[in-house]
Amino acid sequence: MSSPHCLAGQVALVTGAAQGIGRGVALQLARAGADVAVNDIRGDAIAPVVAEIEALGRRAHAVPFDAGQRDAVEAGLKSAADHFGGVDIVVSSAVFSDREPFERASLAGFERTIQVSMWGPFYLARAAALRMIEQKRGGNIVCISSPHAHLAIPGAMAYNMAKAAVDQMARTAAVELAHHRIRVNIIHPGWIDTPGERKFFSESTLREKGSELPWGRLGRPEEIGRGVVFLCDPASEYITGSTLTIDGGIQLPWRDMFRLREQPGP
Repeated sequence: MSSPHCLAGQVALVTGAAQGIGRGVALQLARAGADVAVNDIRGDAIAPVVAEIEALGRRAHAVPFDAGQRDAVEAGLKSAADHFGGVDIVVSSAVFSDREPFERASLAGFERTIQVSMWGPFYLARAAALRMIEQKRGGNIVCISSPHAHLAIPGAMAYNMAKAAVDQMARTAAVELAHHRIRVNIIHPGWIDTPGERKFFSESTLREKGSELPWGRLGRPEEIGRGVVFLCDPASEYITGSTLTIDGGIQLPWRDMFRLREQPGP
């Protein structure tokens, strides 16, 4: 378990941090002692998170930009690093996803999913790596990926493709950046209770299906945030190119797991 102020003196940038997993990550990084640059495409939605971080006694900086646009990502990373005098941690959490069968999916939505959920993490990792190499003090890059990287979830082909690419990108970057002492890791969240889930499911469905999961509930954004803190903790320096799964057992064969005996015959 990470110590309470294990990230004191470090600077983090979190994309998609106005709500959901990104917000949970930003707040947990602040609780661990980091100053945080808060990104979201909706500039007006960043202010409450900035205020929460400052209430924790940490510095915060709003960096609104579209995480799927290379020039915007590079400018946002520069703004954060210039404001704080460097950057030590970046977390790619911004995503976009539509769900339709691929043969009749809106190509605009399909391409936007790839742009934000695949190219976005690459743009951020590349810009961060260049800055961290220049700083010569190491660093951490964390990609919030998904079990969609290896599960062929129907209706989510673009998202599945994007997350599979992100996982391979992160592992490759971990190898290429190791000699710079820049660690790159991946988190696979399970079904997390976020505003984004309301795009696809009703409140009643989330409550009902969440209660049926092995751990009996949906995950919470702060639980993913604590995983990010663990990976970025200097005490975890031997962890790179790894995937941390935080899913309450959702990927276990739990539908079969509870068949403790054969059903009686007729």
